[in-house]
Amino acid sequence: MVAAGAVITPQSAQAAPSPKILHVIPDGGAGKSCTTARPCSPEAARDAARAVAGRDIRIELADGAYELREPLELGAADSGRDGYTVTWTAAPGARPVLSGGRALTGWVKGTDGTWTADVPEGVTPRQLFVDGKRAVRARGEACAASTCDATKTGMTGATATGIARWQRPTGAEAVIKVRWRDYHCRITGVEGDRLTFAQPCWTNSASGTNRTGPAWDSTTVDSARYSGVAYFENARELLDRPGEFVWDAQKRTVTYLPREGENMRHARVLTPATERLMVVDGADDLRVEGIGFAYAAYGQPSTDEGYAGTQAGLTLTGASGPVDHAGRHYTKPSAALTVRGGRHVSVSGAEFSRLGGAGIILEAGTKDTSVTRSRFTDLSSGAVYVGDTEPKPEAELAGERNTVAYNTIRRTGVEYTDAVGIWAGYEAGLTVDHNTLDDLPYSGISVGWGWNQPEARESVLRDNRITNNRITNVMRVEHAQHDGGAVYTQGAQPGTVVSGNYINRSAYGNTERDGNGIYLDEQSSYIRVEGNVITRIGYKWISNWADYGIRNHATGNWTDTDAPALTGTGSTMRDNHTKLDRLPPEALAVATRSGAHRAAPEQLRPDLARAGTASQSSTDTDTDAGADGTAPAAYAIDGDTSTDTRTLSEPGAWWQVDLGGVRRVGQVEVWNNASMTTAGFDVQLATAADFSDATTVHVDGRALRPTLLDTDTDTDTDTEARYVRIKRTGTGPVALSHVLVHPART
Repeated sequence: MVAAGAVITPQSAQAAPSPKILHVIPDGGAGKSCTTARPCSPEAARDAARAVAGRDIRIELADGAYELREPLELGAADSGRDGYTVTWTAAPGARPVLSGGRALTGWVKGTDGTWTADVPEGVTPRQLFVDGKRAVRARGEACAASTCDATKTGMTGATATGIARWQRPTGAEAVIKVRWRDYHCRITGVEGDRLTFAQPCWTNSASGTNRTGPAWDSTTVDSARYSGVAYFENARELLDRPGEFVWDAQKRTVTYLPREGENMRHARVLTPATERLMVVDGADDLRVEGIGFAYAAYGQPSTDEGYAGTQAGLTLTGASGPVDHAGRHYTKPSAALTVRGGRHVSVSGAEFSRLGGAGIILEAGTKDTSVTRSRFTDLSSGAVYVGDTEPKPEAELAGERNTVAYNTIRRTGVEYTDAVGIWAGYEAGLTVDHNTLDDLPYSGISVGWGWNQPEARESVLRDNRITNNRITNVMRVEHAQHDGGAVYTQGAQPGTVVSGNYINRSAYGNTERDGNGIYLDEQSSYIRVEGNVITRIGYKWISNWADYGIRNHATGNWTDTDAPALTGTGSTMRDNHTKLDRLPPEALAVATRSGAHRAAPEQLRPDLARAGTASQSSTDTDTDAGADGTAPAAYAIDGDTSTDTRTLSEPGAWWQVDLGGVRRVGQVEVWNNASMTTAGFDVQLATAADFSDATTVHVDGRALRPTLLDTDTDTDTDTEARYVRIKRTGTGPVALSHVLVHPART
């Protein structure tokens, strides 16, 4: 019944059409109707959707693994039309996974405890997953530059390493880490003591191509920064630890040494084989929701191109190319999901895991596109790559107004340790917000490109926001990737803000003074850094070293150390809360709100040394550690890791702090100085001034940044002490940036 006075119009009488739902199953067969009774394959659903007009379309994937031999390709014809949207999604209650993996079966046990399986044609196993757990390519020990001396044409060391005696050395690779770069090149020949490597991988990893980076670059395999081979991998002679495997391209077999409890007769063993699982090229108004992406391959490193790492997971490829010092022609890794030139594409609730390359790439002018509430874990390369490396692209190729938010990123860069969690090139209006990043080998979030090279000084970079992210345990020391930060920027970026982020343990425990919290590198300019909480950083909580990085402003941040003033015209540091030994409630609130899910931060421990009196056996006056040309003992208790103490080089040199009274000590932190001088020392804790009742802990080798000593390791009670001394056990100086003495926990 229609109420009196109501006016009926065609618009009010016609309800919005319900979405068209297409049903997909892993083994879709030849079905084309895509109904519940006759579901179809993803490709058939894509084709069926093209014939639907005037309504939203939902393509619902049933539970299970969709084993793809080639990518699912979605183009302009697969866009939402006339204001409607096409959604690729999990069916209610389902967890579908697009998989590029190939199963390896028929395992045969050898007499040495290894198991071997044949590999199908067309598959190159660079990664192996046994019951979902990543195996490791068999690897050896490090080889110092004095033995493995790298040049533009190859390397010595074949005799000393034993490679000259290997049955098939040409299947092995050298893995080399130089500062922020990672190189993987295959051996192609052994002649006497000399090794040669695949081309163009080796040439692109060495100096002299005029394409390897900025003119000042000193991080190639033949540079002064090269310290040796991290390890050689993928040789049968190196297969000696459970969980390792070897790929033999000649025999087309994989040999694996099982971990305890693994039964190769029943284990499910997968190797990534298909490179890209979904490619969205030129599509608009498209959604991808609740779909998993697993076991995608990354083929380039297994070719003669190898992996000539440049920065952040990008590589130099090709035997020739344009002369360029700004990285405009570097190559991004292969990704499980690639969006090219998309508009209003949304990826949400997706899971990217066990990948041989990266998770997702947004490129070639993708705009107004988002990656949200997704999870990335166990990836060989980085999680999310946004944008490109051309500083002044044509309008249709410019990346604009994209969003990466509320994602969880853990354990990425597993194989290519120079990769970052989230990378963005020349983007405008990018939002990177409320992401959680943890356990990464190099930098966490990297935005900007170009190293201040002439061709990159003017770009489309602007108005980017890196906000409310939780970034912990990045720049992990064991991966030997240096000169980065939890948040890393390059290039002039007017209107860009870095705020509300919680950063904890970046380059913590480092082997050199390196690794930052927020790193405004090179030409980074016009960036505001405000209201961040930054703790336990291996080097500087904020770094802006270049005088051509201008008008950056740091204000209202909380940190447990200090840093030199920002460099560059018009840059300022104001109203920051530095040298803290406890985070105040305001900082704790910011840290708690950060990341994809609210969580309490790691509180700082009080420092008893801060109010103490420091002294040392002597003071070196021939140093630039202090502004007055000296390095007094007090610099180690000033709450600042950027100032250093230093004694003369003498037998039994020491530094110590008097806490002013006997206290229960739970932990001592020893931070080495800028040059990592202090090595081979005792830490002594005593109640008597003559140390006659001292408890002593010896540390071999160099102190780290920091070396942590828990005083109750061997007893049930903490050590009582008034005096804490750091004493050389031989001859040499004691030089320190920071010593903290924490009370026992109550």
